Amino acid sequence: MNGIVKILVVEDDNEINKLLCEIIASSGYVPQPAYSGTEALLYLANKREWSMVLLDLMLPGLSGEEILEQLGPDRQLPVIIISAKGEQQSKVAVLRMGADDYITKPFDIEEVSARIDIHLGRYRRVVEPDPVRQLTYKDIVLNIDTKMVSVNGFDVILTAREFAVLELLMSYPKKVYTKKNLFEAVWGDNYLGDDNTITVHMSNLRKKLAQANPEAEYIETIWGMGYRLKG
Repeated sequence: MNGIVKILVVEDDNEINKLLCEIIASSGYVPQPAYSGTEALLYLANKREWSMVLLDLMLPGLSGEEILEQLGPDRQLPVIIISAKGEQQSKVAVLRMGADDYITKPFDIEEVSARIDIHLGRYRRVVEPDPVRQLTYKDIVLNIDTKMVSVNGFDVILTAREFAVLELLMSYPKKVYTKKNLFEAVWGDNYLGDDNTITVHMSNLRKKLAQANPEAEYIETIWGMGYRLKG
């Protein structure tokens, strides 16, 4: 739900509809009133236009239950019922039909506002999964979440230390890392001058990258200083 969040308010009572629209607008969302089930279905012809529906049950034309049924189980927008029907049986019935929440009239303004925010957040996480976190440099693609690396279109298997070294270099491609920088960042310990540990891991990393693309050079040694990605 990037951009404008539009919420359809289906309520035949003018005063209640107006109040719900004011609650929605005060939260920074865009309300659209509808006063009957038939009018609501016209708006809902394009489901992608809407981020949420606030739905009364007792409506002229089509009932709230009929609208909920026509929306279907595969919809990707939350539906909150706001109804004067306070019986437990009524609540359970529409929740089983697929409603996401049920608020009984008369309602508390702050509670309605909070529930709108909560359900919008939940659907946003489902509909818009977290973006893939990855770093790229030349033809290297490093996926931070899956710990996978590809070079020149080929998967490259790295050890945990090799991956950490490459991730650090790719995070700041112009930065020169001393052996002390690399050891303390990757190994998480004080550097005691053990050059061999860094040298061996860097050599193995370079070999694996070169096997995937022999024509490219990715890591350069800055003599007397350390390592960085080759521009």
